Amino acid sequence: MLEVGTQAPDFSVAAHDGSTVTLAELRGKKVVLWFYPKANTGG
Repeated sequence: MLEVGTQAPDFSVAAHDGSTVTLAELRGKKVVLWFYPKANTGG
């Protein structure tokens, strides 16, 4: 768990178009991360 003020480590995610995006590619831009805890689950 990161503490407030700690920089996020670099990571990569799949974009909606199938490409891969890394946090490093977005450096200097505003980024909003949205997580769906129950996405793709039966709950």
